[in-house]
Amino acid sequence: MNTQLWNPFHEFENLLDRYNKSSGGAMRNSADSDLSFADWAPSVDIDEDANQYLIKADLPGVDKGNIDVKLENGMLSIRGEKSTETETDKGGKHHRRERFHGTFARSFTLPDSIDADKVDAAYKDGVLTLAIPKVEKARPKSIDIKIS
Repeated sequence: MNTQLWNPFHEFENLLDRYNKSSGGAMRNSADSDLSFADWAPSVDIDEDANQYLIKADLPGVDKGNIDVKLENGMLSIRGEKSTETETDKGGKHHRRERFHGTFARSFTLPDSIDADKVDAAYKDGVLTLAIPKVEKARPKSIDIKIS
């Protein structure tokens, strides 16, 4: 008799997967409309300080040459593809595949207060970092109040 360890979340994971596949994007908002052709969407952090917006996208295992970043008409698009690993060790087989592969996409509408000509992109350790500076007039300015 074989004994199998019961995983209480296994059925829930299967149910969620089936729902996501069958919903066809019903839960997506308009900002994620690019996902209609994409297999997955990278996780992204967006931060802002007085001088710039900083966007960090997690793209582990993606080659730099397979990443396309475009800024057009106030829309920032990050697209690309992560190749799947098809080989296993000699005579081996896959038992579980949880890591994302295939095409990916994310798009964001940026405010008019950015300097599109000075956007800086860097890719290191699987993280794409985009520094998007604000135009000079959009930066907050402190005004000293003189007391007489």
